[in-house]
Amino acid sequence: MGVPAAQADTVDVSPPGANDWTCKPSAAHPYPVILVPGTFENMAKNWATMSPALKTQGYCIFALNYGATNGVDATGPVADSARQLAPFVDKVLASTGARKVDLVGHSQGGMMPRYYLGFLGGADKVNHLVGIAPSNHGTRGLITPAPDAVPPATSVGGSNCQACADQQAGSPFLTELNSIGDTVPGPAYTVISTTHDEVVTPYPSQFLAGPARQVTNITIQDKCPADVIDHDQAPNDPVTQRLVSDALGQPAGRPGNPAYQPSCV
Repeated sequence: MGVPAAQADTVDVSPPGANDWTCKPSAAHPYPVILVPGTFENMAKNWATMSPALKTQGYCIFALNYGATNGVDATGPVADSARQLAPFVDKVLASTGARKVDLVGHSQGGMMPRYYLGFLGGADKVNHLVGIAPSNHGTRGLITPAPDAVPPATSVGGSNCQACADQQAGSPFLTELNSIGDTVPGPAYTVISTTHDEVVTPYPSQFLAGPARQVTNITIQDKCPADVIDHDQAPNDPVTQRLVSDALGQPAGRPGNPAYQPSCV
């Protein structure tokens, strides 16, 4: 989820640093990173600051748009969007020669890959899924766009936003997604949440159940109490970006370090 982009004409425009198909992972960062945007978002807007920050750290960065309905990204059925993620992962693996990728997703983009992992064979191709304010168990609030951004039909339950309905707590899609448990064997999972989230509510619903060796759930304010970042801007928060970097820097198959203390300034 997220505040929708004002225009749909940025489709296929990459964020800075992303989608260099000549990039080869280094020994220090062996897994290419795929950035997965949230509902109503496109990759150029959602990852405008995260992508160049990770690129500067030496990662091969890739990003995609998915799930467009009437020109509005990430509004189609979530299961169908996961089926669009699958070939993109394959393309990145083929281009980079890597064995696996790391996924970093915001909102729907942090939850949707779990369908790919659990139902589409993605678990063997993903080392780590990092979710920023992910809708893992749905929201009890409303997923509504800014009134001046997209047509009114693109709203919770609207005909142009099946993803909105899919992300309501208790939806048939989420019931299926979580029927196999919050995690599957293989990948590591890190969830980064803010107490100021006004979209995926209540915010603890974002967390995943699993053993500490596989799952780390982080509340930003436990690290930096004065941080008031909200749902939409969470990927642009410097604290969030430091937590993502720590998670991606862990040994293969391990989630973020729960004891890591990022700088709060």
